[in-house]
Amino acid sequence: MGSVERSRKKVQLWKKAIVHFMLCFVMGFFTGFAPTGKSSIFSSRVSVSNRSDFSPQPLEVLQYQSKFQSYNRSLLDGSPAAVPEATSKSDRDAYDDHHPPKISKEEENEGDLIPRKLVIIVTPTSMKDTRRGVLLRRLANTLRLVPQPLLWVVVEQQSDSDEASEILRKTGIMYRHLVFKENFTDMRAEMDHQINVALSHIEHHRLSGIVHFAGLSNVYDLSFFDEIRAIEAFGTWPMAFLSANRKKVNIEGPVCESSEVMGWHLKNSSNLSTDTMKPAIHVSGFAFNSSVLWDPERWGRTSSAQDTSQDSLKFVKKEVLEEETQLKGIPSDDCSKVLLWNLDISHSSVKKMVTDKR
Repeated sequence: MGSVERSRKKVQLWKKAIVHFMLCFVMGFFTGFAPTGKSSIFSSRVSVSNRSDFSPQPLEVLQYQSKFQSYNRSLLDGSPAAVPEATSKSDRDAYDDHHPPKISKEEENEGDLIPRKLVIIVTPTSMKDTRRGVLLRRLANTLRLVPQPLLWVVVEQQSDSDEASEILRKTGIMYRHLVFKENFTDMRAEMDHQINVALSHIEHHRLSGIVHFAGLSNVYDLSFFDEIRAIEAFGTWPMAFLSANRKKVNIEGPVCESSEVMGWHLKNSSNLSTDTMKPAIHVSGFAFNSSVLWDPERWGRTSSAQDTSQDSLKFVKKEVLEEETQLKGIPSDDCSKVLLWNLDISHSSVKKMVTDKR
């Protein structure tokens, strides 16, 4: 009896499930034929509110597209098209983005950058200086910070050593390495000869720029190089001389009113020569336009103005001291400001300093 009742219950459950399935199927089938034109109250309200708040105006969009479609079609045809009339601010902005205003040639020329003058740094070196490699690297680190263009001309006596060449190749600076064969016993005469070798090279190749003689013991303010780029013919500035065995600083150079040179700072009266009564200007205390060497007519001189019997360094020094009207004090706003220091760190000065301390 128990098994018969269980089978009856299972049959009843299956019948109920089949009836429910058939009812759902019939309702879904007939629902598909029901009309969908009318919507509920809630759906209509939501659709109206969404359309008014977020949807763009269809007429304006179609008008905007039609204008630019016609314009693009005219570009493809190659025929000139009339500029569409902007009916709204958005139309005008869109048209301006596609058609930037034309710039005249005069406006383009005004926006061109003024190129910087080439700075030609001439550095004489000596094989007798055991600290030459260290000082070359120190000066190279300074010149590396100077804005381009810059040319570093390094001069040394011909030898089997390639120390200077290796240092120059690793600096990343545009350079020219010059050598000479003459032998000198006087250190000052050797330095002057090296400078003349560099000046002959500049004159021969007509290198156009501002020439400055930078010793290995010089220390610079970086604004110094910007100042000398403004030199037209000649420029000069005060220099501070420091020594390892002294506790004072000597200043030598011009006395200026604005950028006009009015006189000179002199360490002692021996700086004046008896014949010309002109100061013995330091070789690193001035700079000049290189065209003075190879284009004298530009500066109102004849081609025979430079005496062939004298060296180029003496000629340049003479011109610097005599051309007072073309000599400019640096810095132009305050000529008394020191931008260049010369450190005397020779073996003799260091040895004397150590002896004095003992």
